[in-house]
Amino acid sequence: MSIELRVPPLPESVSDATVLSWHKQPGDKVRRDETLVDLETDKVVLEVPAPEAGTLKEILHQNGDTVEAEAVLAKLEIGATDPMPGTPADQPQPVDIPLSPSVRGLIKEHGIDPARIKGSGKNGRILKADVESFLDSYPDKPSIAVPAREIPASRTSELQDEARPEERVHMTRLRRKIAERLVEAQRAAAILTTFNEVNLQAVAELRSKYRDSFEQRHEVKLGFMSFFVKASVEALKQYPIINASVDGEEIVYHGYFDIGIAVSSPRGLVVPILRDADQLSFSQIEKTIRTFGTKAKDGTLSYEELTGGTFSITNGGVFGSMLSTPILNPPQSAILGMHAIQQRPVVEHGEIVIRPMMYLALSYDHRIVDGRDAVRFLVSVKQQLEDPARLLLEI
Repeated sequence: MSIELRVPPLPESVSDATVLSWHKQPGDKVRRDETLVDLETDKVVLEVPAPEAGTLKEILHQNGDTVEAEAVLAKLEIGATDPMPGTPADQPQPVDIPLSPSVRGLIKEHGIDPARIKGSGKNGRILKADVESFLDSYPDKPSIAVPAREIPASRTSELQDEARPEERVHMTRLRRKIAERLVEAQRAAAILTTFNEVNLQAVAELRSKYRDSFEQRHEVKLGFMSFFVKASVEALKQYPIINASVDGEEIVYHGYFDIGIAVSSPRGLVVPILRDADQLSFSQIEKTIRTFGTKAKDGTLSYEELTGGTFSITNGGVFGSMLSTPILNPPQSAILGMHAIQQRPVVEHGEIVIRPMMYLALSYDHRIVDGRDAVRFLVSVKQQLEDPARLLLEI
């Protein structure tokens, strides 16, 4: 019996998707729930699994094609599949276990046969850590039964001169969407940026004093980001216009605090959302951000995790940035930019001392946010970070 493989339902805000890559070809055996094709949308990569075991009979949309929800991607002939020769029936079969985009890319990059890697995930699924551990064990990175690194069909090279090569690479949907939103933000909003600097000595001392006990109790490291999230929330309570957005001729004041955390991923910058950040503890914030980072690398962030947000924080300091002007994430009206921490001389009580200093930047939409409120908001963030007791007392 033949059945159809269709594009899964897409979120209301997404009209179509692009076929990113097929992992099986016509005639290949497939197992139930095995990922057959990746679809790329403006925000995430969707893995489309086989609904039943059988044989991939026909592919109707090739890599690079644009498809809408419920479109027929392929046809499958239903029937039992045989296990790989020489593989016990009860033994995990890594080759046919679904792989995340990041794992698949790493395996392909190093020319590894996934059958050689023991998966530690659920049902023997191979995790990125499993691949990295395998590479550490075999520094020669052996290639077995896997072709050399291929260039995707959507990627073309033009060598004008052997000594001066050029390569043209199609932008991913995510990259195109990022470009579109950034241009729209600059076109629609009146963006200004105000700066300040913060002395992180008190925060550093707190982290040093409670680092071990915090990690032992909560099983997560105490980072700087949770302090910045807490400080931002308290400042947003004092200056609600920073937490507002423009909708036509109206200003929408949000009575909740959904903080976007900019995270770098292999496909570009994504901004997952900390929902109701005012109700989260330091450990909950750190755990959620850690999860966001892992999911961003693996390409498994959901639409729900990337949708919405009333204010954003971006940390260019992790890449060494000393100072920058972050751009708004529409329709939000402000974004806080963190930067690298540098030991610098400052004056305290008439004496020169060395302190861990960071430049802060707040970009804001001057259509609704006055410079006075933007400056005061940033001063409030600075004051709470320099005296963390304020975060506990919410003052």
